[in-house]
Amino acid sequence: EVQLVESGGGSVQAGGSLRLSCAVSTYGYCTYDTNWYRQAPGKEREFVSAIVRDGSTTYADSVKGRFTISQDNAKNTAYLQMDSLKPEDTAMYYCKIDLRPLHPLYIARCLGTHWGQGTQVTVSS
Repeated sequence: EVQLVESGGGSVQAGGSLRLSCAVSTYGYCTYDTNWYRQAPGKEREFVSAIVRDGSTTYADSVKGRFTISQDNAKNTAYLQMDSLKPEDTAMYYCKIDLRPLHPLYIARCLGTHWGQGTQVTVSS
């Protein structure tokens, strides 16, 4: 059973930094790609960043140059480093995990997409 635990959210002033974490319990059968999304009240959920197993990264234009996504496979934890935060970054942030089997025999144990519970980020002026 796959479980995700998000942490690292909080309240900061504009220009400050936060690092979000997404810990993944895969029991050694799976690796994963990580996506970060965010959603502000009354607005649509939007894509923020993604990283895949080969290390390739993608960023939304609104966060490019300020946010950095990374993944520590030894710790089974994904991170989103957020620098130079702006009030418009205020939102609930969610990690989404797409599992990949480490071996073909593990396919049945590495199915589906999984979402974290979310962590709140609030940036004040």
